[in-house]
Amino acid sequence: IRLILLSICQIIKIYCTVGLGIVTRCPLELKLRKIKNGVQWRATISYSNVQIEFDNPALVERYVKEAQNKLAGDGVGICDELITLEIKSPEVCDLTLIDLPGIARVPVKGQPEDIGDQIKNLIHRFIRKDETINLAVVPCNVDIATTEALRMAQEVDPEGKRTLAILTKPDLVDKGTEKNVLDVVRNQVISLSKGYIVVKCRGQKQIDEKISLDEATRVERDFFKHHEHFSCLLKEEKATVKCLASRLTQELVDHIKKSLPVMLEQVNKQLWDLRKELSRCDGGPPLDPQKRKIVMKFNDKINHLSRGEVSNSDDNLFVQLRAEFKKWMDHLDSTDSSFYQTVQNVVNEYDQKHRGRELPGFSDYNVFETLVQRLVMQLKGPANYTLMLIREKIQKCFSDVSKECFSMYPFLHCVATNKIDNIQSKQEAKAEQRILEQFEMEQLVYTQDDIYFKILNQAEFAEDKKKSEDKKKKKGSSFDSKSMFPKMLRTYYEIVVQRLADQVPMLIRYFMLKESSQLLCKEMLGLLDGANVTEVLREESEISRLRINMQNRVERLTAAQEKLSNFV
Repeated sequence: IRLILLSICQIIKIYCTVGLGIVTRCPLELKLRKIKNGVQWRATISYSNVQIEFDNPALVERYVKEAQNKLAGDGVGICDELITLEIKSPEVCDLTLIDLPGIARVPVKGQPEDIGDQIKNLIHRFIRKDETINLAVVPCNVDIATTEALRMAQEVDPEGKRTLAILTKPDLVDKGTEKNVLDVVRNQVISLSKGYIVVKCRGQKQIDEKISLDEATRVERDFFKHHEHFSCLLKEEKATVKCLASRLTQELVDHIKKSLPVMLEQVNKQLWDLRKELSRCDGGPPLDPQKRKIVMKFNDKINHLSRGEVSNSDDNLFVQLRAEFKKWMDHLDSTDSSFYQTVQNVVNEYDQKHRGRELPGFSDYNVFETLVQRLVMQLKGPANYTLMLIREKIQKCFSDVSKECFSMYPFLHCVATNKIDNIQSKQEAKAEQRILEQFEMEQLVYTQDDIYFKILNQAEFAEDKKKSEDKKKKKGSSFDSKSMFPKMLRTYYEIVVQRLADQVPMLIRYFMLKESSQLLCKEMLGLLDGANVTEVLREESEISRLRINMQNRVERLTAAQEKLSNFV
């Protein structure tokens, strides 16, 4: 493949030959641009972060060598980094070629043992792409079918649709084997859709004698014109570098025409995906009139959340709270039977463990009051646990809103998250204190008589189903017996449970949700009034870079889309 550079040298009219010592050790991209209006020859070589412009063709060898030495090191090593040589001249055709290192079978001194595999892997990186046309350069005086270059081309292009073979050294063909070369060129040995071109490059003697490329081109044409066997190839336009240049240009144009619809489809898809991804990013830091809207949007979401005004049930905080409050109620209900059993045990053991100076038949009210107080106070722990669970859920929902609204403004998101945590902590302490006060009040063991008897009369007492006005006037007269104490205290416990079942959730909702949301919204508005708004609304640098990068890509793809549409 290295010999392709010798053919190209004649096309672009630069002194760049093996005889001068250039051996391709890095991929060399040759961009030929035909220009008019009397502009003279000029070139640009670029690699890594280096870019050099020059207007003397004789400097090509020097700059290519320097580039290869910097990338691949001094010696005979190779590198897969691309060197781009762009040449603009009125004497070249519009063409882009990539010259690759020659295939080495045996490493020379200074080369690693696996140099052959390294070169093959490098070549495969370029020739396997469907959008490339592969130029397999093969000498005429070897067995074409066994050449490594053609074999590698066939591996990636088995049908030969994007492979063009270039046969060199026709002057070195043994007499009597010319017919074999003609059979190859005419696709009778290894069939290639794009066929074969034969070229005769300058020999070492011509290079040493510094024969000009114009003279070399004339000599090449005369060789084919007067050759006994190969003159027919000149008529068939399958010989000379000039024919190769025209053929390559036409192949490139045809290949571009075939590739344009596919390229346009790929550009459209990338543009669609990119715009969709870009739409997920806000338009950047807001302008002055919009600064408050960001915080107002956050406050609106918090208010809707605290009032349960959301359309999606998954986002409805009240659904989650009601589930936790239901667990609190279920826990209260589950303690009823154990409460009744504890009271029953106290009644059964009253005479042995609790009766003091009272005559038989009389009871000490303090014993049962203390029992109720102790059993009710045991519910304080589960109440505080419910408070903790509710705090976690509310804080998570508020933080999710902050993350959603301020995803592009990490500083503001951090401030909001801290405020949410601080407010929730303070409100949790308040709610915990109020719950404690509620349980302290429950130590009074009090309820309205009418409420007590209403609940008591609803109980299933087999001993007393009659309800008369007399009994109503003498409230409590039929309930002197200790045997009625468990049911009577159970009635009171049901009243306590009902109070706590409602009061604890109401306290939690008020302090943790309603009041917390109001405080949060107030502090967020106050933040803009007293803070450096530009600093508060500072955008994440990575997000900013990502947005700018996507916007630039959209611009480039849009421009490419417009240009491609003109040709498709």
